[in-house]
Amino acid sequence: MTRIDRLMTTSRPWPADAGLETFAIFNEGRDLPQFASFVLLEDADGRGILDRWFTTFVDMARAGGTGFVLDTATWRANMGWAGALGLDEAGIARINAEAVRWARAFRDRHETAELPVLVNGVVGPSGDGYRIDAARSAAEAEAVHATQIDALAAAGVDMVTSVTMTYPDEAIGIARAAKRHGLPHVISFTVETDGRVVSGMSLHEAIAAVEAATDGSPLFYMVNCAHPTHFGTALPGPMRDRIGGIRANASRLSHAELDEATELDDGDPAEFGTLYAEFPRVLPKLRIIGGCCGTDHRHVGAACGHLHRAA
Repeated sequence: MTRIDRLMTTSRPWPADAGLETFAIFNEGRDLPQFASFVLLEDADGRGILDRWFTTFVDMARAGGTGFVLDTATWRANMGWAGALGLDEAGIARINAEAVRWARAFRDRHETAELPVLVNGVVGPSGDGYRIDAARSAAEAEAVHATQIDALAAAGVDMVTSVTMTYPDEAIGIARAAKRHGLPHVISFTVETDGRVVSGMSLHEAIAAVEAATDGSPLFYMVNCAHPTHFGTALPGPMRDRIGGIRANASRLSHAELDEATELDDGDPAEFGTLYAEFPRVLPKLRIIGGCCGTDHRHVGAACGHLHRAA
């Protein structure tokens, strides 16, 4: 049975990590240009941060008797951000390949028969993750993300996940680029405080749009980068059986407020876990739980504590 098969048939959601970028900036004092965590791969100190960070979460998976979803540090490593980061196409391909090499080496050190570690190639938005600067068509999105997805596929990821999607067309383009390689893929939307995606569509409308344009090719869908109270009431609906993952923010602040924040708002980890405990009642096919901005091992640990005990 492949790692993907084990994830798709799990009775206990697998943990992913949490808000790596906010943790590195606010807790480790690292400068991440344009929020690009791949710069941590460039020196021994940064690689040490990654190793300590992910080891905490893989230990959590081991304690809970589940597998672990290991993200590559590539949220900003796409051609939409290449210019702002001083990179060309070859540089983007190199960074993604290096990120996968690091992740696969980490997996080699930690994976066991009882603890599968799935290497997940992370694909972020080609623009801002909190607003739509310039919407791309699905064909344009496929083209701009092709370099990254080609590199992730060549380097040997198990699947790719497009994270913090603000509108369906970009998600459709990413899904098509992954499908060209036969790569399993997941689509994750972010939502505003009203539970609607940034484009204004309901979460279920956005998922349905991707389903129709891709013949339902994603493994499942996720919600990330919003507080559980922002989208909890938006989860019930016609596409709920297609929602398989949650990676929420620690803060109740809106995207606009978070954009202006100069201090970390890490919320209430205990409350975070309690809110996650409600998700399986609404999402019968929940497979991945993790965190996003402002979260760390405390938040994901609280969520795992509730959901793994319940399972």
